[in-house]
Amino acid sequence: MDFELRRAREKLEKEQRERKERAKLKLEKERKAKEEAKKQRDAIEAAQRSRRLDAIEAQLKAEQQMGESLLAGSGIVFYRILEAVPFQGSGDKIKLPPSCFTELSDQGAFDKGPMYFKLSVIHQEGPSEINGSEKENNRTTHSGVLEFTADENSIGLPPHVWSNLFPVDTPKAPLVEVRYVRLSKGTYAKLQPDGIGFSDLPNHKAILETSLRQHATLSEDDILTVKYGELTYRLHVLELKPSSTISVLETDIEVDIVNPGLGSERTNQYVLKPLVFGTSDSGFVEEGNYMYYKFSIDDNMWEKIVSSDVKIEVKIDADMNGGDTDLYVSKHPLIFPNRHQHEWSSHDIGSKTLILSSKDRNLGAGTYSLAVYGFKGTTKYQVSVHVQENSKQRVCQQAVSSSSMEVDTVECQNCKHFIPSRSIALHEAYCSRHNVVCSHVGCGIVLRIEEAKNHVHCDKCGQAFQLGEMEKHVKVFHEPLRCPCGLVFEKEDMVQHQASDCPLRLITCRFCGDMVQAGSSAMDVRDRLRGLSEHESVCGSRTAPCDSCGRSVMLKDMDIHQIAVHQKN
Repeated sequence: MDFELRRAREKLEKEQRERKERAKLKLEKERKAKEEAKKQRDAIEAAQRSRRLDAIEAQLKAEQQMGESLLAGSGIVFYRILEAVPFQGSGDKIKLPPSCFTELSDQGAFDKGPMYFKLSVIHQEGPSEINGSEKENNRTTHSGVLEFTADENSIGLPPHVWSNLFPVDTPKAPLVEVRYVRLSKGTYAKLQPDGIGFSDLPNHKAILETSLRQHATLSEDDILTVKYGELTYRLHVLELKPSSTISVLETDIEVDIVNPGLGSERTNQYVLKPLVFGTSDSGFVEEGNYMYYKFSIDDNMWEKIVSSDVKIEVKIDADMNGGDTDLYVSKHPLIFPNRHQHEWSSHDIGSKTLILSSKDRNLGAGTYSLAVYGFKGTTKYQVSVHVQENSKQRVCQQAVSSSSMEVDTVECQNCKHFIPSRSIALHEAYCSRHNVVCSHVGCGIVLRIEEAKNHVHCDKCGQAFQLGEMEKHVKVFHEPLRCPCGLVFEKEDMVQHQASDCPLRLITCRFCGDMVQAGSSAMDVRDRLRGLSEHESVCGSRTAPCDSCGRSVMLKDMDIHQIAVHQKN
């Protein structure tokens, strides 16, 4: 009996313990569920609060951007994100889709004068992939508009704008933010070339002015590309006034060009080294490369050259160690003479000398360029320019010739020289044994018998040379050369063709002062009669106010206007 009671009591106690355990577990589960629900409610409230703050911030930002756009656009709001597409053009004027024309026209943008746009690169990576420094270096520039013919959702960028927005790497699908802005007219610009040589260009500020005619804006930190013939110069925009971005349309800008930095010299750009009369400079030139120098003939020296028997001697002393050079000289504005474009040249093997005198029609007061061309191998050279006076030498030669005429002479039957009659027999006996006369038509030079085997004539032009010089002569003067315009000439014909006939030759425009391609003949018959090239015919069609009456006259008609209206010569 006691045993059954004990077992019943133990069973009851066990059931009570199990009920307490289950109740405790249930309470713990309910507590955890309440905590989890509270965490979820807090997270939802935090997310909702964050979204509300983001919405408020986005609204404030949109209102701020709207206000900035209204302020920058003088009441016109235009904002687009477009895919950038490059196109070949000059200047900074972009192409926009036709829908942009409609939107801008509806807001009256065309009534406010020239249109300008702020262009910014849109980063397509997530916010976590762009650090703060990259955000600060987001590329931005400004531009004008060329036309509204681009495809929808795209924007056409010329090379100048493209290189300033994407200076290093171009994304696969570059996106650009386009905003309409109003810009003030510029008054001042400070530019710095990225290499030496730009300031050596004749009238380089006029060349810069011509380049800026193709632009509508300038922005600080932009790179401005200026072309002079086949050469390209890059100028960094350091400072602008009255603001960091200006309009360059119909305004006069004061331009300062500062010297390039110490570390910015570019080895692949031609440089003119100054050369002073009576001094020399030395260096090395590799095969196919040029080393350029410049020297000047002022008015006083030119008067001395014309009035006296004074000549200019240009000389190169070359170290003949498997290499050779050529010498080319030209007068500015042709500042970089080469094998095809020059006014004087020397192709002698070894040392070379050019004598320039007042008899040369191209010689005059001005600046000259001298090119040392590496014809073969790497050559060490020394170049110099001297003033050569020949008055004493001329007097001496005249005295010798006059004294020789006073002696009774007889012509030698072998060498055809006039020899005193008292020694003619002895001379002819010696001359016939040791000398020989070149039998080439028109030559007749007297040579020593051992020298005659090295005396040869070119089969094409008949000029006489040493045997070792013939290979270079044929390569320089008779090797066919192809002009960029497609025609083929030998060297001398090529020089003449590129100086006066080639449509791709570089000329100095009489209206803009820039070095431009001549092009074909002018379309207007009157312009052809005036001798204007294709470029000059177009460039001269620009108008400018007459200094006397203020009337707008085309530049190419300004001289006729001055004579016909104001009786000025």
